[in-house]
Amino acid sequence: MLSTEDNELLTRVGPGTPMGELLRRYWTPALLVNEAPTPDGDPVRVRLLGENLVAFRDTNGRLGLVGENCPHRGASLYFGRNEECGLRCPYHGWKFDADGACVDMPSEPPTSVFKDKVTLKSYPTHESGGIVWTYMGPPDKITPFRDFGTEALAPEHVAASKMHTTCNWVQAMEGNLDTSHVSWLHQFDGVEQIPDDGSDKPGYPSNAMSWKFWRHDRAPRLEVEDTWYGFKYAGIRTTPNGFTHVRMTAFCYPYNTAVATVPFGVRLGMFVPIDDENCWRYSFTTRVIDNSRGVGGANLFAVAPFKLARAEVNGNGIVPREYTAENDYGIDRDEQRTLTYSGVAEFASQDLMVTESMGPIYDRTQERLGTSDRAIIRMRRLLIAAAKDVQAGGEAPATSDEHDYREVRSAEKILEPGEDWRVLGTNDDPLVQEMDTDWAADRQPVAGS
Repeated sequence: MLSTEDNELLTRVGPGTPMGELLRRYWTPALLVNEAPTPDGDPVRVRLLGENLVAFRDTNGRLGLVGENCPHRGASLYFGRNEECGLRCPYHGWKFDADGACVDMPSEPPTSVFKDKVTLKSYPTHESGGIVWTYMGPPDKITPFRDFGTEALAPEHVAASKMHTTCNWVQAMEGNLDTSHVSWLHQFDGVEQIPDDGSDKPGYPSNAMSWKFWRHDRAPRLEVEDTWYGFKYAGIRTTPNGFTHVRMTAFCYPYNTAVATVPFGVRLGMFVPIDDENCWRYSFTTRVIDNSRGVGGANLFAVAPFKLARAEVNGNGIVPREYTAENDYGIDRDEQRTLTYSGVAEFASQDLMVTESMGPIYDRTQERLGTSDRAIIRMRRLLIAAAKDVQAGGEAPATSDEHDYREVRSAEKILEPGEDWRVLGTNDDPLVQEMDTDWAADRQPVAGS
C-alpha cells in the first residue's frame, strides 16, 4: 500500500505539483496529427496535465499549441478565427501566432505598441509517428525529443490512436504492468479447445498457444530488472509440457509501456494525463518489423471471441467509446457464465471496466499487494523518487539524447535450458538483430572504419 501523501504525489499532475513538474520535463503527446490536419482548419481543444489549451494549424502548416483563454478578457480561443498564420480572438480581434506572440491588435489605436507587450502561453510542438508532441516544462530545461523510431517511419506505416479513460493515469497504466491479469480478466472458455500446434517447446510459441499457457499457469512468478529507461519485468509461467514461458514487458519513464508480444514488441502504449481524474490511452507504431518468417503465426486475437476497440479519434473527430460505465461496459452475465471470464465482449473495455470502477483516483492506502504486483510497486517507487529528485533540482531520468530509445522492447518466449530472459528483446537478442531491420541498419559498420 501507499501512504496518503505518496498517493497524492503519484497521481496529481497539475502545474506546480511534484509529479506534474516531472511529467513536464518530457515531450508529451498532446493530440493526434489527424485531429488538426488542415492549414487554417478548425481549432482543437486540448486538455493536458490539468491545463486548458487550443491547438491550431496555421496557414503554413505549422502546429501551434496555446493557452485557451485570450490574455485580453479571457474569451476562449477555441472559438477563434484561424486565418493568415494566426488565431484571432472573436471578441476584439486580437491575433496570436503559433509562438503565442500577439501579431495584431486592431481594437487599439494604430500607433499603439501594446501588442508587443502581450503574449499568449504557448508550448513548442513536434510531429512524429502520427502524434503531435509538446514540451511543457521550463524552457531552459527543454529535453531532446525522444525518438522511439517514429522519426524515420514512412507515412504509410504511421499508426497512432488514443482512447479516453475516466480514471487517473497511473491507475490506467498499472493494468499494462500487470502480467497476472491476462490469466483471469482476459480469459475465455474456448482456450481448452485450442489445438496443440507443437509449439509448447523451447523457442517462440504461436500466439494461439500463449492463451493456453496463460490459462494453464495462473499464478506467474515475477522478476524485475532495472534499466536505463526504467525497468523490464518477466512474468514466468510453466507450460503444460513443463517448460519455462516468459512474458517480458518494459516500462519507460514516465508513462510508456511495451507489453509482452511474440516474439518481441515495439508498439508502445502511453497513459497521458488529461488531468488528475482522466487520461488518454495512446497506442502507436514505432517502426515496422521484418517478420517474414511468420514467428508467432496468426494474430493473438485470431482464436479469441473478443471484439477489438475502435480508435477513438479519426479524421472526422472524436468517436465515442461504445462501452462505458454508463452501460456497464456491455457486460453480458450469460456470456460471463458460459463464454468469457469477464462477460465483457470488447478486449480493451475489460481493462477499462476494472480500472475505472476503482473510482477516479483509487485510495491506495486500502490496497493489499501480493508478489504478482512487483512491477507495479517498482513503477510507483521509480516515479515517486524521480518526482522528488526533480523537485530538489535534479534532472528527469531517461531524457538524454545519448540513449537509443528504440531499445525499449517487449518479448515473449519459451526459454531454452539456461537461457536468461533478460536478453530477450535487447540488442543482443539474435531475433532482434534479424527482425528489427531499421535499428540494425544504423549499427552496421561504416566501410573503411
